[in-house]
Amino acid sequence: MHTAFLPNLHFQPHLFTQVSALYLSPSCYILLLLPLSSALNLGVYIQCPGLCHIVLVWTPPTLTKRPSSKIQINRESHLFSLCDDGRICPWLLKAARYSCGPTVYDHAHLGHACSYVRFDILQRTLSKIFGINVIHVMVITDIDDKIIRRSLEEKVSPTVLARMYEEDFKEDMLALKVIPPVVYMRVTDNIPPIVAFIERIIKNGHAYATATGDVYFDVGSISHRYGKLMSMGETVGESEETGKRDSRDFALWKAAKPQEPFWESPWGPGRPGWHIECSTVASSVFGSQLDIHSGGIDLAFPHHENEIAQCEAHHQCQQWGNYFLHSGHLHLKGSAEKMSKSLKNYITIKDFLQSYNANEFRLFCLLTKYRSGIEYSDRSMSEARSSLATISSFTHDAQAYMKGHLLCQPIDEAVLWQRLASTQTTVRAALADDFDTPRAVDAIMTLIHQCNCQLQTVTKTTGVSRSPAVFGAVLGYIRDMMEVFGVDLLDRKDSGGADGSRVLETVVEQLVNFRSEVRNFALEVDESAASGVQGGRKRLHADRQPLLKACDTLRKDLAPLGVNVKDRGRTSTWEIARSRRDED
Repeated sequence: MHTAFLPNLHFQPHLFTQVSALYLSPSCYILLLLPLSSALNLGVYIQCPGLCHIVLVWTPPTLTKRPSSKIQINRESHLFSLCDDGRICPWLLKAARYSCGPTVYDHAHLGHACSYVRFDILQRTLSKIFGINVIHVMVITDIDDKIIRRSLEEKVSPTVLARMYEEDFKEDMLALKVIPPVVYMRVTDNIPPIVAFIERIIKNGHAYATATGDVYFDVGSISHRYGKLMSMGETVGESEETGKRDSRDFALWKAAKPQEPFWESPWGPGRPGWHIECSTVASSVFGSQLDIHSGGIDLAFPHHENEIAQCEAHHQCQQWGNYFLHSGHLHLKGSAEKMSKSLKNYITIKDFLQSYNANEFRLFCLLTKYRSGIEYSDRSMSEARSSLATISSFTHDAQAYMKGHLLCQPIDEAVLWQRLASTQTTVRAALADDFDTPRAVDAIMTLIHQCNCQLQTVTKTTGVSRSPAVFGAVLGYIRDMMEVFGVDLLDRKDSGGADGSRVLETVVEQLVNFRSEVRNFALEVDESAASGVQGGRKRLHADRQPLLKACDTLRKDLAPLGVNVKDRGRTSTWEIARSRRDED
């Protein structure tokens, strides 16, 4: 760690947020200062009478090798380290995250949903498990070749088309329980900053304008550094437009064409290129240093590669982004192709939510690593649904045991406490290792299995001690972890929906309680009949058997309606199986 003592330093307090203060006396104190920007250093400010101000500045190691595509988390200090050489990057308690949003010309599909939900899980994990305040900004691409083409086909303006599908996208994300970014930023609202960003790149000698009004990035000017994410060699870039110096050069500004929207610029009327919008928007919020950039693996090259080139040329820095996280493609079973609109092999989010709900889709995403490809099929969704049902069933059984409604054999409480602690350690280690959600979920499901093994029902528990507290601790932990992942085990609804759900649960509870009383009455032993039977075998009242049959019929009739009643000796438990359309 590098330290510097700077006497009489007039530092700028508005650039820091106070973390903690140690007061040695009314006039002598020490402040630990956390920088508001990741480009600043951590400081310790000391003030004592008779001494000059002293600031100890920790200078982070310079990250000049290349951005990382994986995150390892130091569990003791909550710092992130580059996994290739182990050097520590000081994120402290915050992270600046930028993500490429949708190009809004059509409905979002399940491939988009998979990427956004996976990164939502990552952000929730950073925030709720590791205490990192993630500041997330997303761009909405509302001007693009596809938008223009679609608007001409639909005979509406590009602006109207883009606004319509932007709102549609936001509704889909809400339905999938994706936490929205702190701000959505549209490309068309940032044209002046984009023009200024391009002007700076030209001034720094990394771009050039053509006679036709196009502006291209000069890849040759940084060729020794181009390819930080992928070693692309002499890979050909965009199509061969007139005036390009190199086939790898890409457009920063496109000259206006007939029937296309345009904005004025120093190079004539036109519109931004694809890559420049993200560089400008991210820099306008986070400056010359970005912590996390996320998107699908198909965006790694050329999009993210070109973003890096643009930002480092503009800011004249050695490394603009620290972590580029890419999610794997979603594809249909039996197809190697990713789900995409161009291939017409997609399922819209709205259509998907007619058959499954947001919780089930999250379990589906959790069962594979975010960087891996993922196969979508009815079978894979059934696996996710089954996992969710197992969690829900255990929740109801454990609650029934805690209430005394479920009679069980003696619980080995010490074993369960130990296994809970072991699971917590395993889950945290898995999530610290590049967000290994499959390993984390597997550990949680193993804990549930171990608890279920102890919930063995018996008919009589006279004198048997109970251990409800350990099940309360397990339930609390599982519920908290599912909440971290965005899976709502409480199945909360908005306003009226929540009221209706509570009323339904109250009615079901009263119905099941009444059924239990009737069933227990039918199960009472006919003592007079038993005394006359050889061997003293107990017999039930013959005239009460229709009641017992009616109770069984009611249980079976409720199941298709989503109410599952389980009889355990003389006690009954119940749960409401959520409808597939429950969260539309």
